[in-house]
Amino acid sequence: MTAEPAVAPHHQGPAGDEPDEAARRLYLAVVADGGRLTASAAQDADQSALRQLLDVGLLVPHTLDDGYNAVSPRSVSDRLGAELRSEATRLLVRAENLPGALDGLTRAFDEMSERPGRPGEAVYVEGHVHIRQRIAQLVADCRTEVLTAAPGRRPAESLRTARLQDVRLLQRGCELRTIYQPVALTDPAALAYAEEVTRLGSQLRVLDEPFPRLIILDRAVAVVPVEEDDNIAAFISDQAALSFLVGAFERDWVRADPAEAASALGHGPAPAVPDRVGRLLARGLTQKAVATRLGLSERTVAAHISRLRDRYGAQTLFQLGWLMRGSRDDG
Repeated sequence: MTAEPAVAPHHQGPAGDEPDEAARRLYLAVVADGGRLTASAAQDADQSALRQLLDVGLLVPHTLDDGYNAVSPRSVSDRLGAELRSEATRLLVRAENLPGALDGLTRAFDEMSERPGRPGEAVYVEGHVHIRQRIAQLVADCRTEVLTAAPGRRPAESLRTARLQDVRLLQRGCELRTIYQPVALTDPAALAYAEEVTRLGSQLRVLDEPFPRLIILDRAVAVVPVEEDDNIAAFISDQAALSFLVGAFERDWVRADPAEAASALGHGPAPAVPDRVGRLLARGLTQKAVATRLGLSERTVAAHISRLRDRYGAQTLFQLGWLMRGSRDDG
């Protein structure tokens, strides 16, 4: 009666890991010793390394004693490669069948999502995570276009999520139009996002005035914030409300400046800062409001205003705004 092998063979299948450094050293030692690992040597060997070689199939039990024989890595590679390809095929087939298998559950979820108190009634979602999840689902289901008005700076986390969603959206052939304020395109992360989506066909414009945050998907659902911190959002499907919101977006889109967005991305000449300051003064904004809008310090804006007053011969800020408004009308 023979003793039990030091480690019983155990085949993990195609999911097994490649042997680590210790297992490789043990295999090389066995090969250097003629391809045989005796029972006594197996007892003294690194048991974890031995287990790995048995799992992968680089060592097999000897048929006559309790030792082990080395197996050609080439034959092991061929066998495992075939198993992995078979497993990959099985997973691909499963991935193809999964949407159909979950179709009934998907319909139930969609019916739940579209079931407000009355047809067309807004659905309110609370919490940034839940809002982003619902928007992500709508974007994934979008088939024609997404219209977005995004005032202010966009957080880095929001940009990372938007990048993944919007790249897929554009690759499906959908249209994406976004209105920004000038300050939104001053962050490197925002510029990187904008450059990537414009390469895929997205259109960007800059509007130098306040406007509300808004997302419209396929002109079927609009998303608007309910509170200033955006912690509650209303998902609106009422057609009358949608028509109003689409009209508001299109009016802002016409007034927004594509050249300023292009210059921010390095695709055109940048408008001079004093000219942008003057343009906002002509609209009646205060010095503080201009600084906030352009993302500049009040001291910098004051210096630009001083130079503009000298240029136009204005005695007061009001007079300067009036003179610049007349200059713009004449132009």
